[in-house]
Amino acid sequence: MTLSTGDFDFDLPSALIAQRPAAPRDAARLLHVTDELADCHIADLPNLLRPGDLMVVNDTRVIPARLFGRRGAATVEVLLHKRLDKRRWLAFARPGRRLRQSDRITFPGGLEAVLEERLQGGEVVLAFSAGGAALDAALEAHGVMPLPPYIKRPKGGDADDRDAYQTVFAREPGSVAAPTAGLHFTPRLLAALEARGIERVAVTLHVGVGTFLPVRTADPAEHRMHSEWGRIPDEVAARIRGRKGRLVAAGTTALRLLETAADASGTVASWEGETDIFLHPGGPEIRTADLLLTNFHMPRSTLFMLVAAFAGLARIRAAYAHAIEQHYRFFSYGDACLLERKG
Repeated sequence: MTLSTGDFDFDLPSALIAQRPAAPRDAARLLHVTDELADCHIADLPNLLRPGDLMVVNDTRVIPARLFGRRGAATVEVLLHKRLDKRRWLAFARPGRRLRQSDRITFPGGLEAVLEERLQGGEVVLAFSAGGAALDAALEAHGVMPLPPYIKRPKGGDADDRDAYQTVFAREPGSVAAPTAGLHFTPRLLAALEARGIERVAVTLHVGVGTFLPVRTADPAEHRMHSEWGRIPDEVAARIRGRKGRLVAAGTTALRLLETAADASGTVASWEGETDIFLHPGGPEIRTADLLLTNFHMPRSTLFMLVAAFAGLARIRAAYAHAIEQHYRFFSYGDACLLERKG
């Protein structure tokens, strides 16, 4: 059966879109999805996994990628999207239509950027007056965390999000969106997982803003997937291949990277580069992870299609209907589900 994008739509009450994370983070709810549904909490995760299972987490770090500057008397909002080199970034700018090539935008702290090029899809190429560590320091000093649009904040951001929108694993700067499954982990939960005999390795995938873009083509297969940079080191790939138990992907970003690096049999090799893999029903068969920990995703999104490919569309529809009925909290700061791969 050929599926259309409309098959991945559902109605979600706006009141279920989480505006703040659970406190503490491991107090969030967790829906365990097999052929049956079980209401749990994130703190139950050690008992839902088995000794010898290996969890793969994403250690990317979100940078404060939203900047507010001026072009003459006009205010310009810039959302950095993807680093091109030490000084140049792909970005979205508002109001983008008024910006022209060679326009100069000034930001707080003496930082400036010149618009080098306008691209299709609304992107621009910005060349900054500072590069490398100096540019990173300017972003940390004057940037705002790039929360998704469904989380409502004042124009200048909220200081609490500096910590709340960062996972406990965050180490490698480069993401402009959080790998949200990782937001649920706390030192207490990690200690409990370790005591249970559940092992952990880290990979890196820098998440781009394309993760929030809905699929606009009627046929999902015609959707053009954004690319993201990732890396699986040699030693991590070796541990994945040599594991004793099941492979648990902590988040869709970890799963996409695993599938990118796997061969036809599901064997994961070391890997580094850009991936635009699109996992959806009717697409490539998922061959690596046995379980997927992930948040509840937006309708008509590539992430909702990914979980449908992993667990089966009928099972995911039932899980989401149950989550809505039971008032689970959705999206980045919301609750999570633990999916077992369809047989």
